[in-house]
Amino acid sequence: MPELPEVETIARALAPGLIGRVATGITVPDRKVLAGPATPDAFADAAVGRVIETVGRRAKLLLVTLGPRPQLPDSGPAVLALHLKMTGRFHIAPSAVPPPAHARLLLHLSDGNALVFSDMRRFGTARLVTPEALAAWTFYASLGPEPWDMTPDAFEAALCRKTTRIKAAILDQTVIAGIGNIYADESLFAARIRPDAPANSLTPARRRKLLTAIQAVIARAIAAGGSTIRDYRTPDGVEGGFQHQFTVYGKAGQPCPACGKALIAIKVAGRTSTFCPQCQK
Repeated sequence: MPELPEVETIARALAPGLIGRVATGITVPDRKVLAGPATPDAFADAAVGRVIETVGRRAKLLLVTLGPRPQLPDSGPAVLALHLKMTGRFHIAPSAVPPPAHARLLLHLSDGNALVFSDMRRFGTARLVTPEALAAWTFYASLGPEPWDMTPDAFEAALCRKTTRIKAAILDQTVIAGIGNIYADESLFAARIRPDAPANSLTPARRRKLLTAIQAVIARAIAAGGSTIRDYRTPDGVEGGFQHQFTVYGKAGQPCPACGKALIAIKVAGRTSTFCPQCQK
């Protein structure tokens, strides 16, 4: 599943081709993608005529803000919230070009192009809501702070009483938003913390070190354009580059880059977790 760095990379790449364009139509090859409004006609009615004002992200959600409809100036803005789930991809292409086989939704634009949302596994979703409805959406409202918005004191308060294992804690989107399996493993190695250590067993200093590691790893991953393991591509169709900087993720049996001892893999919170038994205590 694309994590924070991948969705941030996508948002930054899409913004120049979307901002200032007017939504002129919707094509929905697969209605399963619609999380609301539930029909293509209702979705189109809510979107068409609006100017795209911003393209951003919250946690692993891509957020496209559309301005009020000109014919209804009191209508207020709307937000297109797109969840990529496992295999969601985006690109901008001429509307006249036949969409790819796994296209689920196309947002047609006033410049003759379309934002194309493709998803081979068909788990991704699109919802068009008011900002107020977005804020009230249970999933959205439950999200914890972004890594850069999380203060050391808030991180300490969130973890000091948790008996869950530390990797499970940082995968919990209500604790800190946007972290998935890749960046959890990489951050825990950078902080030299075992993924199965109980969160409340760590000293405050080690928990603060972990927050610093998370912020640094995420920043490096964004700078590299995210990580491509299988499906992820940028809107330009290229792979991310951070997979070439992995220290432990997916490298069980290989030597630790710090001490040379073989890395091992265990299950934590149902996810394969790779770490160094020598360096990570």
